[in-house]
Amino acid sequence: MGGRPDEVLAPEEWLTDVERARAARFAFEADRRAFVAAHLLVRLCAAEALGTGPDKLTLLQHCYMHGPGHGVPSIEQAPSLGVAFSHTRGYVCAVAGAGRVGIDAERVPPGPFDELLAGRALSERELAVVTTNDELIRRWARKESLIKRGELTIDQLRSADADLADRHLLEWSAEGDVVVAVVTDTPATRVGIPAWG
Repeated sequence: MGGRPDEVLAPEEWLTDVERARAARFAFEADRRAFVAAHLLVRLCAAEALGTGPDKLTLLQHCYMHGPGHGVPSIEQAPSLGVAFSHTRGYVCAVAGAGRVGIDAERVPPGPFDELLAGRALSERELAVVTTNDELIRRWARKESLIKRGELTIDQLRSADADLADRHLLEWSAEGDVVVAVVTDTPATRVGIPAWG
């Protein structure tokens, strides 16, 4: 699922105290709205996959370095369901499904090819063939999705191609300059954001 934050029609009461505290720390309201919308959207997405009400689902995150509210997300009531979400200013997306899942949304920068970002994100092989910001950001989003699946780290971006062998890729563009990449173990389909209540 993906869309503008204002398209995620779900109550903030679903958020945990940890999520509310993190949302309150954003300096810009647009970023806070995107954070909240992504956290609500992943519940809607998980509910769709589970055939249950999203108001009955609790999103958990815990990172051994940063504590609660960070790290790989999971649904307390369905810990084996893979879930992930992403947000960029003005756009949010989420995925839920069997096995490991990853999703990322990025805005394509205007202007000439971003050689600095390419040098940080692409392998030598990719640098030889990628020449546009659109393709650069598509590969970046695929790699971010692999990171969210636990298969890659930021430190490995330059040494790894966006290799998706034995995985499924679903991509789309939105809002004119947003690229979304979804990497799953089983085929994924894009569905609309359901209205709640």
